[in-house]
Amino acid sequence: MFERVLIANRGEIACRVIRTCRRLGIHTIAVYSDADKDAQHVRLADEAWPIGGPRPADSYLRSDTILEVAQKSGAQAIHPGYGFLSENTAFARACTEAGIAFIGPRPESIDAMGSKAAAKALMEQHRVPLVPGYHGDNQETDVLADHARKTGFPLMIKAAAGGGGKGMRIVRSEKEFADALASAQREAASSFGDTRVILERYVDHPRHIEFQVFGDTQGNVIHLNERECSAQRRYQKVLEETPSPFLNAERRQAMGEAAVAAAKAVSYVGAGTVEFIVAQDGTFYFMEMNTRLQVEHPVTEETLGLDLVEWQLRIAAGEPLPLQQEQVHARGHAIEVRLYAEDPDQNFLPGSGKLRTLHLPAPSRHVRLDGGVIEGDTVTIFYDPMIAKLIVYDADRTQALQRLREALAECDIVGPKSNIAFLERLVSHPVVIEGRIDTGYLDRHLDEFLTGDTAPSHHVLFAAATAALLHDERAVLAGAAHGSDPYSPWSRADAWRIGHAGKRIVALSLRDQRYEIDAHGHDGDYQLQYGTSHCDVRGARIDGEALSARFDGQGMRFAVHADKERVSLHDANGQRRHAFVRAAAFAWESKAGTGGNQIIAPMPGRIVLVKAKTGDNVEEGQELLVMEAMKMELALKAPRAGTIESVSATQGEFVEADTVLVRFAS
Repeated sequence: MFERVLIANRGEIACRVIRTCRRLGIHTIAVYSDADKDAQHVRLADEAWPIGGPRPADSYLRSDTILEVAQKSGAQAIHPGYGFLSENTAFARACTEAGIAFIGPRPESIDAMGSKAAAKALMEQHRVPLVPGYHGDNQETDVLADHARKTGFPLMIKAAAGGGGKGMRIVRSEKEFADALASAQREAASSFGDTRVILERYVDHPRHIEFQVFGDTQGNVIHLNERECSAQRRYQKVLEETPSPFLNAERRQAMGEAAVAAAKAVSYVGAGTVEFIVAQDGTFYFMEMNTRLQVEHPVTEETLGLDLVEWQLRIAAGEPLPLQQEQVHARGHAIEVRLYAEDPDQNFLPGSGKLRTLHLPAPSRHVRLDGGVIEGDTVTIFYDPMIAKLIVYDADRTQALQRLREALAECDIVGPKSNIAFLERLVSHPVVIEGRIDTGYLDRHLDEFLTGDTAPSHHVLFAAATAALLHDERAVLAGAAHGSDPYSPWSRADAWRIGHAGKRIVALSLRDQRYEIDAHGHDGDYQLQYGTSHCDVRGARIDGEALSARFDGQGMRFAVHADKERVSLHDANGQRRHAFVRAAAFAWESKAGTGGNQIIAPMPGRIVLVKAKTGDNVEEGQELLVMEAMKMELALKAPRAGTIESVSATQGEFVEADTVLVRFAS
């Protein structure tokens, strides 16, 4: 076994690899960019080395610099994690030439499977079923357009060197093809440095099911069962689970054998994932092979009781596979979701900023958290905005889903916006509960999973106000306990004053809507009023993270987080989260009516395309700019019809958030 391992990655996966190495007594070496100098993977490693600027191209993608650090630090092996250099053939080969073990497949296997086009050609030779389409070398626009017509619409454009949904577009008609191709090629060039694409017939309502495979240097290859990844938004996986609710024993065996055959075709060594498109009738087609560990590998670990990173280390050190196929026995059900800094109600716009509060459920046999940040850390603009992976395990799928709902209810994030409420609605939706989701369902029915502009019910408002009142009283009493007269009536938060009954105003805002609740009373007994609605609250208490009280005589319980800045609670059935901001009682500035005369940068990023110029007459919704931020493209569109007065953005320019990019004539 290795004694010193360098992790050529960052964030959650670097922390994940470090934990296994520490358990095995392996000395860990981290690398970090300027943006990550205080990151958790730097703090967890036994030693850490700087490798350059914050942009991936200036640091984590600098294979020469990383190899230089490996040699200087005495690393015997490099674990590439996933993303960055994990599927880079040149890097894998350079490691071998430098006498450093690459903890991954052979370069030849990465070459064969790293390109979607090459992989499809190989699978075609081995009679693995393929979706009709084009994966040839000729990438001329006219040639691709001709093959698109032959393939038929709708079809998929995919980056040949891609993964993670980058460089993928669905095209429903011939007139959309040219723009979709250009957009996919730009994103592919940015993400992978390769503009080549493949074309595939779009399978109607498909499922996405992948198989974890492992091979060793002795020629043994096995699979470790499947993962269902059909819950996707814009080809990005949102929820992953094992076992798949769709597969029966016969389908599982057939797909598992195909996955092993695909891996053996390239003499595969290490961890890999063979991904399939599965039609509604159960017919499956090879889609691609990822020659690395996947983000969703923890669900496999939880049902098999294995550490796949340990398997990677042992196989890279020349050891045989720890198990044979007949020894692989799964138990229970595991599900994973990813907590992101993003705003689902704003088209999932990625976020950045300091995590002022990061409250996650306590780890247990049923709850696992794999993260790369802690409270007080900053989600930067330069990398994927994932905060943590939340994995749950239980005896069956029904119980695992309930574990996941309970765990999500305990999550609370203050700072950048998060997708927690979106995930809560997802795991409570009938199509997920019944296991009927396909890869396009979320995109077709996204409104069903978003918070939207629905106003909170009055009982939710009164519960939120009650939580705020209890928090304030407790805070004042705690402060008074250290004062000169803790028993003074002035050291109370019940608004008591000489000559009149105390009245407080609890001011809350939700999605720019202000709510003022009048409150009388104290210590859990209140008379509340909002508009013409009244509520008598009795016996209110916050115990841990639960508010319980009698509201107009009816006992109710809410999951709640309350502090001086906000109140977050779930409605009575526990399915909808409401995150109120606490506002000053008599200070409010409405955001209604802000600009239709300009386009501003919604976040820091790079301008990749300028499609407008001064003097143009444009229509409302017309795409004027394309911006790249946090590994995705954002289309910036005209807020109204009109004439462009000025364009201050230039292609290739890096801009800060709130920069004015386009102005309209008044």
